[in-house]
Amino acid sequence: MADIIKHQGIVENINGSHVKVRIVQTSACAACSAKGHCASADTKEKLIDVTTGDASSYQPGDRVIVFGELSMGMIAVLLAFIVPFCILVISLFIFMAVWNDELRSALCSLALLIPYYYILWLNRTRMGKKFSFSIKPID
Repeated sequence: MADIIKHQGIVENINGSHVKVRIVQTSACAACSAKGHCASADTKEKLIDVTTGDASSYQPGDRVIVFGELSMGMIAVLLAFIVPFCILVISLFIFMAVWNDELRSALCSLALLIPYYYILWLNRTRMGKKFSFSIKPID
């Protein structure tokens, strides 16, 4: 069960088979007793869209647990941060070798990220199926 990510949340609204759940995402140090004196304590509220067959069994305000696989988080980090970083660094070295102009190389390397993120945006429905969450009521 170590490959499961769990968050407690509250059902915000229900639309057909889609349930919107509000979770509070905290950093590891947000639970620390010294967080009031530290600037690195971080909490964020997020809305998670969960598609489920038994959406009618939930009501707004219900407390639930949202489940996701750890591999989803790793793939998300890979697609959002690691691949763009590699594109940026590799293209910068290639453009610097070709042109020997830092400004133009840097701008072209950054410009290569535009089609990459556009391709991700075009595939959002396919990725939405891969990055799916499930919920369970808290007893």
